[in-house]
Amino acid sequence: MVEISVCHYEAFSTIPGMGNPAGVVLEGEGLSEHQMLAVASRVGFNETAFVLPSDRSDMRIRYFTPGHEVNLCGHATMATLCALTEQGRIAPGRSFAVETKAGILPIRIERRSDGFLDMTMRQAEPRFVPFAGSRADLAKSIGLEESDLDDELPVVFGNTGIWTLIVPVKQLDAFPRMVPRNEWFPDILTEMPRASVHPICLQTFGSGADLHARHFSSLYSGTVEDPVTGTASGVMGAYYDAYIRPGGPLPLQLVVEQGQEIGRDGRVNVEIGEEGVSRSVRITGTAVFVKEWTLSI
Repeated sequence: MVEISVCHYEAFSTIPGMGNPAGVVLEGEGLSEHQMLAVASRVGFNETAFVLPSDRSDMRIRYFTPGHEVNLCGHATMATLCALTEQGRIAPGRSFAVETKAGILPIRIERRSDGFLDMTMRQAEPRFVPFAGSRADLAKSIGLEESDLDDELPVVFGNTGIWTLIVPVKQLDAFPRMVPRNEWFPDILTEMPRASVHPICLQTFGSGADLHARHFSSLYSGTVEDPVTGTASGVMGAYYDAYIRPGGPLPLQLVVEQGQEIGRDGRVNVEIGEEGVSRSVRITGTAVFVKEWTLSI
């Protein structure tokens, strides 16, 4: 048996019980992939992050759902950076880099006036692939009708580190009606059957937000819904830049709200910039400590 210490943080919120819960294992070195998956399964959050040494960067982070490893997770990154800072392993006010399976990603941490941390992570360059499946079947898989989908905007797979299907929805009042049938996703998302589904809307609950979303997990993740999704929020910003306001001035700054329907209100700040011929995607968020406990595996 191995004793594993797990820290529980809520990301994209300063209030315990809001935002998105993540597990953080600061001593990931020496754990096998099987052990990491076992810990993530026991923790039961959408993602648990494991900190490892890196010979290519300042550190390495691996991310596991209860069902499998993923290349990148925004909220678990925020939780990990907050844990490392609070334990004195990294210092606010400096830049560094994190090795992930989505690449080596630049990070910056700043201390806010209220004492919380703002953590900014650059994501991978955005990519999009058209969805060629049935819009009617897709709508039914999240408890809606095809008429609820926005027919002026495309449904596309987007990636800034991990693939998700962006599904534009006309009205905010459709979101509380959503009931995902995750088991249907692989047969509908034939181009990328392991992708998650991310409905978005230009109407918002909060006056300070620009976009609203929900996030329904891949069938293979072992979870149903992700409360507040950092990586997919980056995809939303890139989607806004490419399809909603193409050719607009940069940088583009947006606030994404998520989690209201399930009592997990959280916010993600997204910035789209230009670096040469490429688009840069950065997300900024905060996190708050909840508790620490030990698992035996």
